[in-house]
Amino acid sequence: MKIVIERYLKESYSQTFDVPLSSPTLLEALNYIKENIDRSLTYSSGCRSSVCGSCSVSVNGVPKLACAYKVKEDDTISPMRYFEVLKDLVVDHQNAQETINRSKSYSTPLDVTPTVSQNQEKLNEVQSDCILCGICYSACPVYEATPQFLGPFALTRSWRYVSDPRDGAQKEKIDTIQNSGIWDCTLCGECSLVCPQGISSKDDIIKLRTKSTQAGYSDPSLSSFTSMF
Repeated sequence: MKIVIERYLKESYSQTFDVPLSSPTLLEALNYIKENIDRSLTYSSGCRSSVCGSCSVSVNGVPKLACAYKVKEDDTISPMRYFEVLKDLVVDHQNAQETINRSKSYSTPLDVTPTVSQNQEKLNEVQSDCILCGICYSACPVYEATPQFLGPFALTRSWRYVSDPRDGAQKEKIDTIQNSGIWDCTLCGECSLVCPQGISSKDDIIKLRTKSTQAGYSDPSLSSFTSMF
């Protein structure tokens, strides 16, 4: 089985490897190459169980977890988009992490923690399974035109806390995601299709739009359209 790896060391170049394994995962193929063909090949891995999210790469342009993907003949493996490439398939996740800071998508505890019902817990149960792999960030086409977009990675986490009655800054979080945030999303659903945890950031953004409307906000593009008449 031949696979192509887009590598990087000062500049980008492609290299084809022959992997004599039967139906391996991509991570198994990468391990084989490193152990038997080229020890300089650099990539990230951790749990090997689709839990840590560290082995994220692009396969034929689509972000995947290397430990879960079954590699196929002539697959092209490359670093994830929108991340700074450090070496070969290893990228710096700082850009994605920064969207969390800009959107204030982290817990802000109340002075007194309220009791949460089982139904309230289920509102953000799925979002709590995020493994921070950055795959949704890499899949989002909006970044091509709007690099400052908060994106699915941060906005799903925003919904995680905006929907939690134990968070003490829900209004502030809603205020923060209006610019380069929920209204810039095209709702294409690419992020939802690739999430290894089955999280639909598209649905979370729709729910954040509803929350924003209840808080008095509206889609600024609609306001601009209305003002033309």
